Amino acid sequence: MTEKQGDPRHLETLDRDLARFSNLESATSLVARPTVGLGISFIFVVLAGLAAMLLFDQSNNLLIVVVAACLGAYMALNIGANDVANNMGPAVGANALSMGGAIAIAVVFESAGALIAGGDVVSTIAKGIIAPESMGTASVFIWAMMAALLSAALWVNLATWLGAPVSTTHSVVGGVMGAGIAAAGFAAVNWPTMGTIAASWVISPMLGGAIAALFLALIKSRIIYREDKIAAARVWVPILVGIMAGAFASYLALKGLKKIIKIDLPTALLIGTVIGGLIWVAMIPVIRKQSVGLENRNKSLKTLFSIPLVVSAALLSFAHGANDVANAVGPLAAIVHASQSGDFLEAASIPIWVMVIGAFGISFGLFLFGPKLIRMVGGQITKLNPMRAYCVALSAAITVIVASWLGLPVSSTHIAVGAVFGVGFFREWDAERRIKKARLAMPERASYAPEERRRRKLVRRSHFMTIIAAWIITVPAAAILSGTIFFLINSAMS
Repeated sequence: MTEKQGDPRHLETLDRDLARFSNLESATSLVARPTVGLGISFIFVVLAGLAAMLLFDQSNNLLIVVVAACLGAYMALNIGANDVANNMGPAVGANALSMGGAIAIAVVFESAGALIAGGDVVSTIAKGIIAPESMGTASVFIWAMMAALLSAALWVNLATWLGAPVSTTHSVVGGVMGAGIAAAGFAAVNWPTMGTIAASWVISPMLGGAIAALFLALIKSRIIYREDKIAAARVWVPILVGIMAGAFASYLALKGLKKIIKIDLPTALLIGTVIGGLIWVAMIPVIRKQSVGLENRNKSLKTLFSIPLVVSAALLSFAHGANDVANAVGPLAAIVHASQSGDFLEAASIPIWVMVIGAFGISFGLFLFGPKLIRMVGGQITKLNPMRAYCVALSAAITVIVASWLGLPVSSTHIAVGAVFGVGFFREWDAERRIKKARLAMPERASYAPEERRRRKLVRRSHFMTIIAAWIITVPAAAILSGTIFFLINSAMS
């Protein structure tokens, strides 16, 4: 070895150069990661178009169906990137699941829900938003559905980029409404239905938040604030798991199994009651065994809620795949049906290849782009642990059942994120209440400074305002975008 090579200064320079190469490699990896995701997404969209080309059994309107299939694939990718975070975010934020584990479970259960129990019939005009006869001709209807699909996908894509979880259902509704107005005027819109949907913007998150807060209050009063937390958990955790099992049984019977068998609300509630009772009895010895040797502190309680939380996340993903796949493939199925038969007034069955595009698209979107929104819902709005996340998941199932009973159209996104807000605001209220109680017991304590009070706020106000603003403008934004796209398409084709 030469003298220069043995010089410590030379070695330090070499270390710095190697560190620069290491930093360059890391930076290249970070830059390339989004590019890889976009590349895989593009390949999936192209494959969806090829599948339509091979499986659509008519030569007329083939190009239209191929383009629609590509747009349906694009919409499905965006649903996976944005909507699925509501199911997996709480479990990841509570550290009950790793990001990789959450994505793996969601991919399996979302796909299973879409393929096994996905909706088998789609109305020609989604959600009864527009009178079908107002479209006039099949070609006008096809362009309107194309505009609705593209506008909804673009809006959800923008919301995902901004980090705002929005309702894909409301995006599609806005798209259909905007295209319908552009094609046939304001008189074509079913305004009472739109009024009900607008009301759900408020009802969904408030109902979800209230139910989540009530369950968190129950857990705090009956378990966390008890002197013997473990003994209290042995009594109440089996009851809570039984309630969760019953709620999800009713939820899946009511919303997730429509394709296999149609079940009315009283029957679904009866099924939920029976299954919930059986699970409650079965969980008593399980929780007793799990709690042996646990220390009498809050950290120990988290262990008892982790597995039920993971199961609830999986069940929510199954139900979401069964219901929301129609947001991607509903307009696509209507376009395929109208292109095939020329009929756009009757309901359209969803071909299996269309359903596969929706199921795989949701899974790819989640895998490639889902982590951003999962982190937002799971940890950036408010801090979650297994008990708080469990309340969010339980609230999502119960709120859907209550809304079905009341006949209200609700958004799973609004419910889940509203439940996260409910948990966070309840924690703020409870912390303030306990501080006031402590001050009454110890009057000599000084009040908190304004900076300290701001620090103690447990819900990030910036995220709260961004998400609320995105919810409010989703339908009008998608409608304006859809109407504009329809005018452009119509002008180009005329």
